Amino acid sequence: MIKLDKSKLGKLNRINDKLDSKYGKKGTPQRDEFDSKSVSWYYGEIFRDRRKTLKLTQKELADKVGKERSYIGRIEKGSTDMQLSSFISIARALGLDLTLNIQGE
Repeated sequence: MIKLDKSKLGKLNRINDKLDSKYGKKGTPQRDEFDSKSVSWYYGEIFRDRRKTLKLTQKELADKVGKERSYIGRIEKGSTDMQLSSFISIARALGLDLTLNIQGE
């Protein structure tokens, strides 16, 4: 088993420190905007990967959910904020199961 040198670990940059310096601390408008864009990008990646796995085009997916192809493209790029109803419609059209995880219970 490899032992880690704690003195070296303490010198490593932490991702939150990097984010704090570039986008501000959590709760600031700049950091909130970054976090929001990150989440949009993350879900766009999931949707795009699943769509490609199913061998659907953006147009075919858009037709299934009653949206424009360009809207699906913006979602996949993470460049638009979607309503919850659109999120659910797209997830269902892609055969993704949504599970709620309630914290604190």
